Amino acid sequence: MPFNLKSYNTFGLDVEAAYGYVIHDFAMLGMVFKKIKETGLPFIVLGEGSDVLFTENFNGIVLINRLLGYEFAEDANFHFVKLQAGENFDHAIRTCLSRGIYGLENLALIPGTAGAAPVQNIGAYGSSFSDFCRYVEVLDLENNKLSRIKAEDCEFGYRTSIFKKPENIGKYIITAVELRIPKKWKPNLNYASLEGLSGAGAADIYQRISDIRKSKLPDPHVIGNAGSFFKNPTVDGDFYKKLVSEYENVPGYFTEGEGMVKLAAGWLIEKAGCKGLRMGNAGTYDKQSLIVVNHGGATPVEVVNAARHVRSQVLDKFGIELVPEVRIFGRDGECAL
Repeated sequence: MPFNLKSYNTFGLDVEAAYGYVIHDFAMLGMVFKKIKETGLPFIVLGEGSDVLFTENFNGIVLINRLLGYEFAEDANFHFVKLQAGENFDHAIRTCLSRGIYGLENLALIPGTAGAAPVQNIGAYGSSFSDFCRYVEVLDLENNKLSRIKAEDCEFGYRTSIFKKPENIGKYIITAVELRIPKKWKPNLNYASLEGLSGAGAADIYQRISDIRKSKLPDPHVIGNAGSFFKNPTVDGDFYKKLVSEYENVPGYFTEGEGMVKLAAGWLIEKAGCKGLRMGNAGTYDKQSLIVVNHGGATPVEVVNAARHVRSQVLDKFGIELVPEVRIFGRDGECAL
């Protein structure tokens, strides 16, 4: 029987999978593993569906990861926090704060689960998941056993990891992550919107970032969306200087790598005339142009067309091709926009 995904993707798109299972315990993984082998169909693991766009019905198996639980340990220098993959990541941050474990606060209010965090290497306000990851626990479907992939072997990068490599699609199911958080806390305030927080505690930083995100980003329960749709592009220094000569207040900052500058995709989209765009029932958010939204009743085609239009307009105006941050799935699996 087809499995409806409308309540399992934050775009709120009415799409289906051939099969779907909500995983509450490890025993269910054995049953699902058998189904995957029997059918030979592709599969996707979702947490809260906050970083995916389905372009059509998915002819495969969807696993909704609801494995829950925390484990806490420590040594002289670090806290170690193990999260089962179905745990909401923001809830985990608040739990750590309540226990006096500080450091994760810059990742406040990023939607999604612990299991999704390493796939995209989630990040915000100068921090990334990879800054704290000790290992990722996976069910390796090639040999049907649990194993751990150390952080240094996860090939973390900007919104990417080993789990997004084509050769690893369908190889792993993430079951847990363990975080390694220094006991010696140092606030990360290297972000313009965090100015004025010198001397503030971790809880205050968490609250400031939460307030900023709430003011800029739409609640997916009200307006369907998957957060930032495109990655911030990187250009060389000469290109950046040219932009600065043509526009005032061009947001950009130098990254690792000689002379490279990361630009704000939202600024590019706004300057390309796409802020508050509406195409049918889809478009971009009027308070943050980086967010592609479902205004209500949008079809997958409408969302795709809006995203493609944004990309096209930015390419025409700046010569920069935006790359989706959201993972996109078609009938047979992950695909391009």
